[in-house]
Amino acid sequence: MKDFSNKYIFIFSIVMVAIVALVLSLAATLLKPRQDKNYEIEKKKSMLESIGIFTERTETEKMYDKYISGSFTVNTSGEIIEGEEPFDIDLGEELKKGANDQKLPVFTAVTDDGQEVVIIPVDGTGLWGPIWGYVSLKSDMNTIYGVTFDHQEETPGLGAEINTTPFESQFTGKKLFENGLFVSISVLKAGAAPSIDHGVDAISGGTITSKGLEKMLKDCLGIYEPYFTANKK
Repeated sequence: MKDFSNKYIFIFSIVMVAIVALVLSLAATLLKPRQDKNYEIEKKKSMLESIGIFTERTETEKMYDKYISGSFTVNTSGEIIEGEEPFDIDLGEELKKGANDQKLPVFTAVTDDGQEVVIIPVDGTGLWGPIWGYVSLKSDMNTIYGVTFDHQEETPGLGAEINTTPFESQFTGKKLFENGLFVSISVLKAGAAPSIDHGVDAISGGTITSKGLEKMLKDCLGIYEPYFTANKK
């Protein structure tokens, strides 16, 4: 009787595990289209925010079609790669590859004030996890038009401040190049005078996140340098 009871428990456990696995698999399959759509809309919303367009979720796709004028993929030499869909490229994954294999997405937009800009994704690591965003550049491929940043789990009131207007607005008008050389943007703990073309104030109490963001900009924008140099106006 005891052996029968143990066998019953064993079989019951296997059946329940199989049922739970099936339910979870089915739920994941059914939810994936909705999750993919949410990701798509959030991505479009972030790109728009980098050029100063803030939308409700229901208006995001309409506004994206209005402002985003094109997209393409380049390699690390700044040459266009035909047949690659830039929207589907995860820059974070591309950064793990060798330079010769990296595919870099570029998006173009026309702003409300009539400027033609390019939008570049950035991806890095903060204190507690991933940070990411978009940087829009004027046609000189040097001057920042706007930025938007976000994070997964930075500390509220400290590192999480990277996606607030006071922090992001500092980047507008800053320069990536000095005397023709790529220098990126420094995030300065001691503060940056408004006259400094290549620096912004770090987040108070968020030194590690600030430095992570500084590295993110240098690493991500740096691999686009050949494209910027070849296409500046």
